[in-house]
Amino acid sequence: MKKTILGSALPNIPWEDKPKGCRDVVWRYSGNPVLNWNPIPRAARIFNSAVLPYKNEFVGVFRGDQRNGRATLFFGRSPDGIRWTIGPDPIDWVDEEGKPSPLSFGYDPRFVQIEDTYYIVWCDDMHGPSIGLGRTKDFKTFIRMPNPLMPYNRNGVLFPRKVNGKYLLLSRPSDSGHTPFGDIFLSESPDLIHWGRHRWVMGRGGQGWWQNTKIGAGPVPIETTAGWLLFYHGVSNTCNGFVYSFGAAILDINDPGKVLYRTRDYLLTPEKPYETVGFVPNVVFPCANLYDADTGRIAIYYGAADTCTAIAFAQVDELIDYIRNNSEVF
Repeated sequence: MKKTILGSALPNIPWEDKPKGCRDVVWRYSGNPVLNWNPIPRAARIFNSAVLPYKNEFVGVFRGDQRNGRATLFFGRSPDGIRWTIGPDPIDWVDEEGKPSPLSFGYDPRFVQIEDTYYIVWCDDMHGPSIGLGRTKDFKTFIRMPNPLMPYNRNGVLFPRKVNGKYLLLSRPSDSGHTPFGDIFLSESPDLIHWGRHRWVMGRGGQGWWQNTKIGAGPVPIETTAGWLLFYHGVSNTCNGFVYSFGAAILDINDPGKVLYRTRDYLLTPEKPYETVGFVPNVVFPCANLYDADTGRIAIYYGAADTCTAIAFAQVDELIDYIRNNSEVF
């Protein structure tokens, strides 16, 4: 079998075959949402979260909006990527010296393994929304690292390996509010501490009105023979407010600042009741993906209506063909 994904096998990936008669290249899990209202006593909603395989199970860092309205990060485990046990309390962060370093707030995490370390990127508070960065090796001690970028910024996404000897980070510079604009930029670092060579990657707009207001990187990019496969969200501004959908792009494998292809049309948009009705209606927001390199299966975890956690699926070859054949130059 041809292997398009350059990575490891994951035979226990959460998966459901495409329903008969479905013409879409991304389809929803029939058991959605996998996390619903009031999933744990401390949090009214868990959404926009990130998961990874670990040994024969799965681990995750979850955005939990607590009953006081403040968002922060929780840790969880699952035997199958669907049934989750979330820690009762937020993650206890420490600094490099082991002293407590609690978050003022934290939301929309991404989670990635680079070599033997697991890194978490989230939206942090540094006198305004900025990118937070931390690490763990055992899921017991979580160490906060220096903020990689100045405020205001959101949607920080690390690549899963160095490219040309440098760590790479996608982000979306923003403002202090709900960001009525936004393009994706790329930064690089030799050590995860010092960041520079900031480059514009791609912007909002084009014929795809679903991404006309702003865009932002989603899950950690997947390395494929076609390039880096990046899911990203796009936002349109309607008479009734923002609508969040998501599409995908393929970035050059050796120069991820270069976009090779990018979907003109969305891959998923709010349609189901758990996506259209909730704390913030009409939102699908991808934050994580799992993949099996042997079969090309991809599971995409996304937040629904800023309330629930849901899963969608795709087959990598079908998806890449679709992106290439339905691409738009911006």
